[in-house]
Amino acid sequence: MSKPIPVSHMAFVRARPGRSAELGARLSSLIEPSRQAAGCLQFSLQHSLADADLWLVSGFWVNQAAMTAYFNTPAMQIFAELVQELVVSSLDFHTFSDVSAARAQCDFHLASAGVLQQLAS
Repeated sequence: MSKPIPVSHMAFVRARPGRSAELGARLSSLIEPSRQAAGCLQFSLQHSLADADLWLVSGFWVNQAAMTAYFNTPAMQIFAELVQELVVSSLDFHTFSDVSAARAQCDFHLASAGVLQQLAS
């Protein structure tokens, strides 16, 4: 039986001018339900110290299946609503998987070999 691989998501959400407080209030409604979701290890909402219109929504999940199940809940509908209601000017969403140190080192060496190969040709 394989060990579950933790995954995470990060969404950088930019409010339209004058809508940051509203965006923060609406995104904050995700915090507790998300933390209670099956497989959620950590969930947070952060507000940029340098950019009043920028928010970060991040979550860490026990595995891909748990994160995918969460994405399919009604709670995630808030992102579509925020875009449709013109509260958000941009939404940059990414998902990640946990990588062991050995794999990261292997990936680095493979990438380095590819660069050297390109330089040689």
